[in-house]
Amino acid sequence: MDLLYNAYELQRAMMSSAAAWASVGAELLTNPSLPFGYSGLGPVMASALDVFAHAASPRGKPSFDIETVTVDGKIQPVTESIVLHKPFGNLLRFEHPGLGKDAPKLLIVAPMSGHYATLLRGTVARMVESAEVYITDWADAKLVPMSAGRFDLDDYIDYVISFLEHIGPGTHVLAVCQPSVPAYAAAAIMGAKEHPCRPATLTMMGGPIDTREAPTSVNDVAMQQPLSWFQQNVIATVPATYPGGGRRVYPGFLQLAGFMAMNLGSHMMSHYGMFKHMVAGDGDSADATKAFYDEYRAVCDMTSEFYLQTIEHVFQNHSLPKGEFVHRGERIDLSGIRDTALLAIEGERDDISGIGQTRAALHLASHLPEKRKKYYLAAEVGHYGIFNGSKWRTRIAPVLEDWIAQHQRKALKVVA
Repeated sequence: MDLLYNAYELQRAMMSSAAAWASVGAELLTNPSLPFGYSGLGPVMASALDVFAHAASPRGKPSFDIETVTVDGKIQPVTESIVLHKPFGNLLRFEHPGLGKDAPKLLIVAPMSGHYATLLRGTVARMVESAEVYITDWADAKLVPMSAGRFDLDDYIDYVISFLEHIGPGTHVLAVCQPSVPAYAAAAIMGAKEHPCRPATLTMMGGPIDTREAPTSVNDVAMQQPLSWFQQNVIATVPATYPGGGRRVYPGFLQLAGFMAMNLGSHMMSHYGMFKHMVAGDGDSADATKAFYDEYRAVCDMTSEFYLQTIEHVFQNHSLPKGEFVHRGERIDLSGIRDTALLAIEGERDDISGIGQTRAALHLASHLPEKRKKYYLAAEVGHYGIFNGSKWRTRIAPVLEDWIAQHQRKALKVVA
């Protein structure tokens, strides 16, 4: 597996060079001062080279680039800042001057699943309209020096708790996909201790709380092999050329390859569609496809201990719904969730977290009154549509905002 990582780095360097040359070729073929730009074949060849250059170019960590937000017809400037730094992830804050002093505080817990937190750019942009938004900006494991130590599920839960402590009492939490499990665990731990900074509400969207419900192909892959198979076949050592050289990781490029393979046909058609848009001169449509893949193909590594524990406890042993999930040697008592209002949101067409996997969180919180539980099934919405796109903005986000508003008064009393 270590040889594969090094081979990937070599291939990436070669493809980077090829992409640069393809980009130069595309510019030459469309240059109006040269004869190629006036022939029928020139634009077609230029478009093909441009698509190849885009597909082969290396991608670093994207930026959120949320500069403004429109609220009640008025454009407000958005400020992004790092409010807490930790080795494996920073806490970012987004705010604008139009927010009132009683605006809710929302912590968005981003997935640590091979993509950067910027995958939730649309989530942040929509929620910052009405809330002071914080988000977990997880680090690329290959860039974290070995001196920072390890990072596993226990550490993930500790990070969520420390972020909530930093933000303060009355904070609302939104966990998207994978972090639904550690965020739910953190809420139970804090609730059992009556921690003053326990979440006022916890919303889980497309999260694998109980993967025994409507298993998907992602769940099947995790169940088909023993944990030792994953240790031997998908874990690699970070090359010495990176700050985290020597760290054992699950490489981001493997995660991307898996997701691309799941829907290879649709990804190929997307790139073919981009090619046709470029030939036809439809730059806006082509740019929209490029923007999606710029984000989708920007990947990062996860620490091996976090990845393997997630496979073991979330997908194979179902430790949380069985009441066997342990944090720092102590079993997590889900009955500790007594006043954190829970909202479970699922997508009807989600092919990563099946229907019922997130809803299970409501049943597991046995000591939480039913009036503090809510379930919403988003019709005709896939996994990524839960937190991004027009359906998220117009249909799902209002449900979340209303849920937060219902429990904001109590949150303000807690702060007072």
